[in-house]
Amino acid sequence: MDNTLRTGTELLWSALGGDPALVDRVEYGGPAGLLAARLPVMELARAAVAVAGLAAVERAGLPGPVRVDDGAVATAFVSERHLRVDGRAPVSFAPLSRFWRAADGWIRTHANYPHHRAALLTALDVREESVEAVAAAIGERRAIEVEAAVYAAGGLAVALRTPAQWAAHGQGREVAARPLLTRERLDEAPPRRRGGPLRVLDLTRVIAGPVATRTLALLGADVLRIDPPGNPELPDQHADTDVGKRTAALDLDRPSDRRTFGELLDAADVLVTGYRPGALDRFGLHRPGLVTARLSAWGDYGPWGGRRGFDSLVQVATGIATTEGSAERPGALPAQALDHGSGYLLAAAVLRSLTEQDRDGGTRLVRLALAQTGHWLTHALPRYEPERYVTESEGPLGHLRHALSPVAYEGGPTGWSRPPGLQGGDDAVWTTA
Repeated sequence: MDNTLRTGTELLWSALGGDPALVDRVEYGGPAGLLAARLPVMELARAAVAVAGLAAVERAGLPGPVRVDDGAVATAFVSERHLRVDGRAPVSFAPLSRFWRAADGWIRTHANYPHHRAALLTALDVREESVEAVAAAIGERRAIEVEAAVYAAGGLAVALRTPAQWAAHGQGREVAARPLLTRERLDEAPPRRRGGPLRVLDLTRVIAGPVATRTLALLGADVLRIDPPGNPELPDQHADTDVGKRTAALDLDRPSDRRTFGELLDAADVLVTGYRPGALDRFGLHRPGLVTARLSAWGDYGPWGGRRGFDSLVQVATGIATTEGSAERPGALPAQALDHGSGYLLAAAVLRSLTEQDRDGGTRLVRLALAQTGHWLTHALPRYEPERYVTESEGPLGHLRHALSPVAYEGGPTGWSRPPGLQGGDDAVWTTA
């Protein structure tokens, strides 16, 4: 196996506490050069899918191999772009979900959901729901001021930061100081006896959480997704990420629905949540012997621990948008890779926790944040750095910077013996031995 392909898988499998020897069961293939970016996005995608497969064969007691096809992985990581509903392509982002020029830089908003869109307009004191009106309001204010005002109103907006600015930010420091994910055993509850398919209660939204539960449904779990009646998932998101699941609407503030939810939770094996930290605490979600997987945007710690967020906003805050573009013209990853990568990684973490629980018992808790996945992408994975493969020299042409030769072998040359000279400036003779 190519060691460059193993690296990400080994790192993720180690973070999941898996047996290192199982990594040899992964086979890689498919077309090369997909999900091209400055950051190692394809390596993240490949590794996240690989560990989901490894966790599945480990739990099922199968020998493998786990086959990871880069074409299938890259397509799945942009699954929303391939979705068609009766021939209609979905709209990924609403008109007010985009980058905006502020007075001193850039800011990105997320306004796909009606309540987030309303909060954005309220924070900006804009009565007209138009790109022009919002652009004018944001253009008069500093990016950090817009960020604070929109969040205070219950909306979503993040000012563009460089990697250095994020590293100095309170939340950035908290993210950098913590592991990629945490898996905890909370008590000594006995192993559960499961007579039928795994029961997974799905309280997630948008992409990352639904990808995790969609993966569990693929592997045979009975996944029941619950949404509030007045705030259903966006129709195209539902069509893309709720494959293999059943869905229901419950108002947890209504006593009868709350009782129904409690009965579902009592009989569940796994609970997956994707709402902001603390949002569901009042519903008493703890059950002995349950495996709970909690996904958030920023983590449940630090100054942003209680904030909502989405992949596109995490890219902007953490410096990924400037890495893929610049501070003057921000870019984006070729896929919502933090969402999809976190989804497959969360599914793997659930499966590993179930495998350990079957053997040792215990109520289990898994926690993962998009910002942690982003930090892993930017700091843990090997990435292409052109500076490593260039050299500099002085010569007749002046100070020259050029690429090193890719031809290398033990005992071979490390570079050329002379720099280029002036064109036609050498004598037409062979050099003497």
